[in-house]
Amino acid sequence: MFADWTAVIPVKRLSAAKSRLRGAVPAARHADLALAMVRDTVTAVLAGSTVAELVVVTDDTEAAAAVRELGARVVPDPGADLNAAIRYGADEVAGADRFRAVLTGDLPALRPGQLDAALSAATGRSFVADAAGTGTVLLAAPPGVPLDPRFGIGSAVAHAASGAIPLTGDWPGLRQDVDTPADLALVLALGAGRHTCALLRDLGLTVSCVPAA
Repeated sequence: MFADWTAVIPVKRLSAAKSRLRGAVPAARHADLALAMVRDTVTAVLAGSTVAELVVVTDDTEAAAAVRELGARVVPDPGADLNAAIRYGADEVAGADRFRAVLTGDLPALRPGQLDAALSAATGRSFVADAAGTGTVLLAAPPGVPLDPRFGIGSAVAHAASGAIPLTGDWPGLRQDVDTPADLALVLALGAGRHTCALLRDLGLTVSCVPAA
């Protein structure tokens, strides 16, 4: 497989991120958990064989520094909504002449091979639904095709209705995003990445976290 893809991850300000996940860890460490999941997602994306460059769209200075250290390129959020940030990163920064894939930043159990397999299956504008089947964890487009993101409530249906092809491989770490404490428990069962595991161990909240391969 060739590293032809540019991946894009939008990251909110950590203080405002993952509001439905609040309570999973002490309030003072909530932003740390959000950042740990971003780090694990970025690490997995860059460890694969299909992604040549990762662009992170964020105005959060701590997140920006962390992902730069891991090898990502950081660009500022254009200041509108999530889909505007995605379009900016994918179609303007990366460029519509590239293979582009947008991922959510809360995939701490993502394995590089799962992302490689999904992107290899994306022959046109395509998406991967989350484990619940309602949201979207990955939206991909080939050169010359607008990404046209429809992220938000019910995004899987919205992406399908817009003509994107659903990809249906068995990629549990790619599909399992983390919006709630219950989602976090499912991620730990799959095997989260080292940053999320380290944070939870530091808090004494789990002894069963097995880092993703």
